Amino acid sequence: MTQPFPLGKLPPDMLAALLSRSPVRDPRVVIGPRPGEDAAVIDIGTQYMIAKTDPITFATDEIGWYAVHVNANDIAAMGGVPAWFMATLLFPENLTTSEMVDTIFEQINAACASLEISLVGGHSEIAHGIDRPIVVGVMLGLVDKDRLVTTAGARVGDTLIVTKGVPVEATAIIARERAERLRGKFDAAFLARCADYLHTPGISVMRDAAIATGAGRVLAMHDPTEGGLATGLWEMADASGHCLTVDPSAAVLEDGCLLCEAVGIDPLGAIASGALLMAVHPDDTSAIIDALQAEGIGAYVIGHVDDGPPAVLDAGKELQPLPRPSRDEIARLFED
Repeated sequence: MTQPFPLGKLPPDMLAALLSRSPVRDPRVVIGPRPGEDAAVIDIGTQYMIAKTDPITFATDEIGWYAVHVNANDIAAMGGVPAWFMATLLFPENLTTSEMVDTIFEQINAACASLEISLVGGHSEIAHGIDRPIVVGVMLGLVDKDRLVTTAGARVGDTLIVTKGVPVEATAIIARERAERLRGKFDAAFLARCADYLHTPGISVMRDAAIATGAGRVLAMHDPTEGGLATGLWEMADASGHCLTVDPSAAVLEDGCLLCEAVGIDPLGAIASGALLMAVHPDDTSAIIDALQAEGIGAYVIGHVDDGPPAVLDAGKELQPLPRPSRDEIARLFED
């Protein structure tokens, strides 16, 4: 009997095989469905349109805010500017109230206003078989053709930088979703600070991307979400066809590490929205870090791009391969 899959993304090998069966028939598609790239890219004439869809499934608190920002991040990670948002809102049968609906719409409206994005449509319904609201977002944005950045663009010799640190999003989710269980281990001020990671330092990477690309040559960017920084590194290695030599522990935040340890998950494999993984020209490393830090955004050098077959080697463990998560560590919270 075939075993069911656990919570989280499909296995990467299976996903790659499935996508290989979906040929792109329109020549205007510059980047179609492929593992590791943050969004699709379509040639619309003088510019490229970037298209992204992402659901919010792990978080239940402030899901409207999450939905806008995580979709906008993938547009920004390709050098673009998000402009139009659509959302499918699924509400649980027998549990949906006007207050719940109003709250989620207000969260979406507030997030769109903060990023100067227009909500242009979508769908809503009370759905059978779910026990909590689910938001599936679609974001469209634009990028000048000479400013497109992809995950595949990393080159041998590039410096690898992570902004803000990891795991910002997982830190907020753990503090919000497991607050009652953690009150005996941490004081209220600590848990409140971690819960506010959603806003400070925040899960948006739009400023990170704009500042970095304005300060120097950024050859590749990637938004490490499900599967955390570890998965993001492997996806960049696969997309670029190069070996990444890293010490990812340099980017792990102390608060996140403490919370992850308390609930028994690996911070490197936990959902990491808020961080931006970049491969930058080595001559521009200092300028990019200085520009980010001048705007109050943390930036950590975690390694470099080497020649060789796609792999991620942990320099802190005698160049052993960095374990590639089979799923996001945060899924463990929802199996209790």
